[in-house]
Formats: sequence, structure tokens, C-alpha cells
Amino acid sequence: MATILSVSGSPSATSRTARLLRHLDERLASQGHEVIPLDVRTLPPEALLHADFAHPAIVEATALFGRADGVVIGTPVYKAAYSGLLKSLLDLLPQYALKDKTVLPLATGGTTSHVLAIDYALRPVLASMGPAHITPGWFVLDRHIELRPDGAVIVEQAPREALEQVTDQFSRALGGRTTVLAATG
Repeated sequence: MATILSVSGSPSATSRTARLLRHLDERLASQGHEVIPLDVRTLPPEALLHADFAHPAIVEATALFGRADGVVIGTPVYKAAYSGLLKSLLDLLPQYALKDKTVLPLATGGTTSHVLAIDYALRPVLASMGPAHITPGWFVLDRHIELRPDGAVIVEQAPREALEQVTDQFSRALGGRTTVLAATG
């Protein structure tokens, strides 16, 4: 199956965005894909802010993009745009870092007024990086994502079903199976 890089552009250690991505990573892995998580917040801030292309962590992140067949990009929305942290990383990647890749953009935010951030802020930047295909993205309201103390992520039914649909569409675009069998026990 495909290798997927799952990128969280959230600066928060307790991020709904990152936890939602890790939840979707499990779905993609259950469909046979190798999923590699990348939380941009774990990269050295000085390397990101000083545009240190040669920093080992930036070189390694760039290599992860190069290795991936598909990339899931998740970001919280601030002031109708994707996070500055994500922008810092995207600016350090080669111009065509997404060449020949399938990309799934996802966003979270506190209000529906941010729903167009995927199409009007994030998608144009991703498109400029040369992907073969950008699948339809999805926006989830923060209040529809419950983070449990045990690490579980619960997404309300309607947004969960929509997320499963766009995630499965992304998986199919990569050549994956999308039927997930429930374990019995």
C-alpha cells in the first residue's frame, strides 16, 4: 500500500487537530497504509523561524515528504487561515515537495466562519507545490471533537461520517481498500 505522511500544523501540545489526525491515521493504517505522523510543533523553532534549510530536523522532515505517496495536512484555523507554524514548514520545503503526491487537507476551528480557509488559504499553497491530486478537504468544528482523558477521540456522528468519507476517498486515490472490518470479541 501507500506511505502517508500525516502532518499536524498545530502549535498546541493538547491540540484537537493533532489528536483528530492521529485518529484518522489509525483508519488509514487499518486500510493497509503505512502512516508516518509529523507534528510540526516538535521541529526546532529556531530552524523554522530562521529558515535553516540545512538543520538536520528540517532535512529529515523534507525527506519524509519525499518518501510519502500521500500527505494529510491538518491545521487549526486562526484568523481565517492555516497556522503560521504550518506556513513556516511549507516555506522551507522544496517548491515541488508535493510533486506526484495525493494530498488531503483538513482543518479545525471554533466557528463556521473559518470553513473556507481550506479552499481559499490552504489549497492554493498546496497546489503551488505540484501535487498530482488534492482530494476534497474537510473542516471540523472544535466542539464536534471530544478528547477523552484516556487519549480516545470522539467525533460527533455527522462530522465523523463526513471525515470517514473524505479519508476513504483519499485512500482510494492512493489505491487503498476502504472497507474496515470491526473486530469481534
